[in-house]
Amino acid sequence: MERLHLGTITHEGRFWDVYLEFAKESLGSESCRGRLCFIPADWNGRDEPPRTAVIIIEPSREEALKKARALDRYSLVAMLRSAT
Repeated sequence: MERLHLGTITHEGRFWDVYLEFAKESLGSESCRGRLCFIPADWNGRDEPPRTAVIIIEPSREEALKKARALDRYSLVAMLRSAT
């Protein structure tokens, strides 16, 4: 799955890389659908990282990425807390 790095945040004493993942169901669709994936810096690769549901639906990948990059740190931390 393709992941585009959006940034790094801190939460509960850990560093988290935040990625935009494009959902498979958006392939061949008129819209681009994406979710956020949070990978901690100390990730061991065994557990699945927390992900949101599909929360970004835009007409193109560029617009989806623009929408995801517009999320501020507080919104990203809130979404991480809701995904864990």
